[in-house]
Amino acid sequence: MNSFEPKKLAIIRIFQILHKYSDADHPLTQDEIAMRLLNDYGIELERKAIGKNITILRDYFCGGSDEDMDIVSDRRGTYLAVRAFDDSELRMLIDGVLASRYITPGHSRELIGRLCALSNKYFRSHVKNIYSVDDWSKTENCALFYNIEVIDTAIEQGKQVCFSYNKYAADGKLHKTSDHRATPYQLILHNQRYYLMACNERWKNVGFYRMDRITDIRLCDEPATPLRSLKGYESGLDYREIATALPYMFTDRPQMVDFLADEAIVDQIVDWFGEGARIEREGERLKVRVRVSLKAMEYWAMQYINYVEILSPASLRECIRDNLRRAQEKYGK
Repeated sequence: MNSFEPKKLAIIRIFQILHKYSDADHPLTQDEIAMRLLNDYGIELERKAIGKNITILRDYFCGGSDEDMDIVSDRRGTYLAVRAFDDSELRMLIDGVLASRYITPGHSRELIGRLCALSNKYFRSHVKNIYSVDDWSKTENCALFYNIEVIDTAIEQGKQVCFSYNKYAADGKLHKTSDHRATPYQLILHNQRYYLMACNERWKNVGFYRMDRITDIRLCDEPATPLRSLKGYESGLDYREIATALPYMFTDRPQMVDFLADEAIVDQIVDWFGEGARIEREGERLKVRVRVSLKAMEYWAMQYINYVEILSPASLRECIRDNLRRAQEKYGK
């Protein structure tokens, strides 16, 4: 029969067949590879030629190739033994996409499809949760990936960006609340949310903007404001401080906070504040010192109100007391 494709493409097609249909549990014989070549690509190849091409592929991947793959042949047949990602790594990446609230359901399905394509046809049937995208809480903002491209360009070219910022209203939909012009510095993933760290050019302070709330972004001609020119950032960016001192991404500068905590929540303390938390035993409780945003600490302390007592600063302790007083007025009836 006439080939649909020239035989010189056979080596590429053989690799694709091994990639899609084989693994250690599903090796392919040369006859099976020949059948796939003929049925899928219209390439008719003798077993001897197939064996030669497999040898070339095996020598390529074993001979210092940059590709992290390996082809094995044994008495059962030939299979792709090592891939760029193993199945457990792909499952972890897929779970990350599912849990990412800043990615729309449509983009999530597309990304998961691409990740599944990095394994073979047997992988998808083992990953049940890839079909549950619509069950997860996801943003409706389809502009995320375009926003990222514009921000990357602005950072690379040293330019500012302009965009609309949106918030949810009582109808459950995003509505424009303000326009911003800002210098972007960094994209940060924090608490399953994607944030833009940028200097608000009107107020000349650093803020954190939710990426799924940004629309109508565009590149501006104005030059970027250097981060080191801003108060508090003379030494540049401290990623550890962002991760541990700004648990809710408020923009006030971190301060030292002392509090007492029940030992039952020591895991949560380490999860939120990392190794920067100084923990000492004080009687049956723990005394903890952290450097953190006071606004963020107010939210955190209220979240763990049954386990935590703020000691200092006095202003934060008074703020918690006022919150509890107002709560008592609401629920004390």
